[in-house]
Amino acid sequence: MSDHTHTEDPERLAEFEARVAAGEQVETGEWMPGEYRQEALRLIQMHANSEIMGAMPEREWIPRAPTLSRKMALTAKVQDEVGHAQLLYRVAETLGRSRVQMIADLIEGRSKFHNVFHYPAETWADVAVIQVFVDGAAMQTQGALRSSSYAPYARVMKRICYEEDFHIRLGLDVYRTLADGTPRQRAMLQDAITRWWVPLLHFFGMPDRVSPHTEKMLRWRLKVKSNEELRQQFLRKFVPIIQEAGFTVPDPALRWDEASQRYAYAEPDWEELKRVGRNQGPKSAERLALRQDYHRRHRWVREAVERWGLLAA
Repeated sequence: MSDHTHTEDPERLAEFEARVAAGEQVETGEWMPGEYRQEALRLIQMHANSEIMGAMPEREWIPRAPTLSRKMALTAKVQDEVGHAQLLYRVAETLGRSRVQMIADLIEGRSKFHNVFHYPAETWADVAVIQVFVDGAAMQTQGALRSSSYAPYARVMKRICYEEDFHIRLGLDVYRTLADGTPRQRAMLQDAITRWWVPLLHFFGMPDRVSPHTEKMLRWRLKVKSNEELRQQFLRKFVPIIQEAGFTVPDPALRWDEASQRYAYAEPDWEELKRVGRNQGPKSAERLALRQDYHRRHRWVREAVERWGLLAA
C-alpha cells in the first residue's frame, strides 16, 4: 500500500474495509480511504477515456459501410459510445476530478485508454471483430462491474451493459453475414480475427501475478473478478463463436483443459501491452492528434456554453 493509506485513521479504515468485505457499497460523499478514491478514479477515468476513444475506429468506417442500414446502425453505435463516456466522466467527477481536467489528461497523453483502441481498423471485417469480440471482452469486465463497491459506478454500468449487449448483437449480424459470404469475405474476416487476437488477450490486463492493482481492487471490490478470471470467461464464450463458423484461432497452443476447466493458451508479449499503454501503439499518435484537433475546433462551443451558464446564473 501507499504511504497515504498508512496515514488513514486505523479504526475508520478497518470499519470501511469490513463494510466493503460484507458486500456493502460506497456512495458519493461517504468517507473512503484516499487510496480507494485514487484507484476508483483511475479505473473509471480510463473507462471513460476508452469509451470516447473507442468510438474512433468505428467512426472511420461510417462513410465506407456497405449499405445505408449499416451506416445508420454504426452511427447510432458511435453515438452510444460517446454517451457512455459522458456518463462515466460524470461518475468520475464525484471522486474529485473535473471533466475538463480529465479531457485534458486524455488528449495530452497523461492518462490511458484501453489497448484495443490503439490499433487500426483496416477492413470492414475489423468492424465485425470490434463489435463482437472487443465489445464482448468489454462485456465480461463491465458485467462484473455492476457489482462494484462504488455505488455510482455500479449503477451506471447497468445502463451501459444493456446498450453494449445490443452492440454485440449488431456485430453478430455483421459477423455472420461475412462468415456466410464469399471466399474473399471469409478470408477478410479470418485476417481480422488473426490480427486482433493478441490485443484481445491483452484487453484484460497483465497477468494477476504481476498486476500492480489487482490485489487492492479485488480486496476493495472495485473489481470483483481478477484479470485472468475475466480472460478465461471471454475465451469460454467467444472461442466457440470463432470455431463454429469454421475460422481458425491464431494460437496453436490454445486448448481446453477438462481437468482445470480452463483454456491453455500461448502467453502474448506483455511488453507490447506496456508499450501500447504508454501511447506507443500503431494508431496512438494519430487518434490522439485527431481528438486534439476536434477539441481545438470545438472550443467555441464550450466557451458559448460557459457564457450561457454565467448569464443564466
